[in-house]
Amino acid sequence: RDELRATLVAMLQRMYGWRVAPEALVFLPGVEPGFNMALKAFLAPGDGVAVQTPMYRPILVAPGHWGMKRIDVPLQAASGDDTYRTDMTAFGRALDRSKALLFCNPHNPTGKVFARDELQAIAEACLARDVLIVSDDIHCDLLFDGRRHVPIASLSPAIAARTITLMSASKTFNVAGLKTAFAVVTEPGLRERFAASRLGMVDSNNVVGLEATQAAFAHGEPWRRALIAYLQANRDWLADAVATRLPGIRMRKPEGTFLAWLDCGALGLGGDLANFFVGTAKVGLSAGTEFGESGRDFMRLNFGCTRATLEDGVARIETALRSR
Repeated sequence: RDELRATLVAMLQRMYGWRVAPEALVFLPGVEPGFNMALKAFLAPGDGVAVQTPMYRPILVAPGHWGMKRIDVPLQAASGDDTYRTDMTAFGRALDRSKALLFCNPHNPTGKVFARDELQAIAEACLARDVLIVSDDIHCDLLFDGRRHVPIASLSPAIAARTITLMSASKTFNVAGLKTAFAVVTEPGLRERFAASRLGMVDSNNVVGLEATQAAFAHGEPWRRALIAYLQANRDWLADAVATRLPGIRMRKPEGTFLAWLDCGALGLGGDLANFFVGTAKVGLSAGTEFGESGRDFMRLNFGCTRATLEDGVARIETALRSR
């Protein structure tokens, strides 16, 4: 409905200072179909696709669906602080062999939120090589410590003209099961090719999901603010618990999302890491190997839950570590 387009246009302006036309929105049954549509529409088998690893598995495997070559660019863990950084030299070398960048901001699984200057450097490197940017911004409403999300396409009209931005109410408002998302594609020719790549494989939208999206972005801001406060408190509690109660595990505080990327390398468990957490500690975390080779010593923990559940999970891990 026109009402939903108007709500989303107003939301993008209010939250990100990003002015887009209502026709720039393309509605989809999910973000995952969106980045696969983009690869199919604009690249050919054998083309390179740059991905900053570790990475959310559906993004990681997407180039392979279309016979494309994934080119991994590992994020660098900065020494002395909680952040991850882009090695622009390595990034540029990867782009030299790529036709597209599958980007994720905030980043899943590390929780990194890309700052404006880093986004500008990434975007300029892509523009210089005519690399398409496909940006998964699905966690963009969940930022901590007063940060404000910057959609990479909002940096300039030139960058927007080479960018497909994917968003949804699903993570923030917990309506992922309603299978509704939207792409922001400001350049008409890019938008037409993108929309045409449905090819009978990408279904129409869930009407209940469209209504939920309208309700979330029109009326859900007080709830979102309360959610962020709760999640940030969970994050801080978890960071302290990891540091004081879970020897051999390190956690860099995520800047956004509800995901903690736990460095378990010091435990020395190797290939038995996932079995330890699931089989011994009885806590169902996501194995770091799902996110690429660079995640082999990591586990991903979802702290988007009640504090009681989080406390129970940490206590189980603590008990399992003590009994080793």
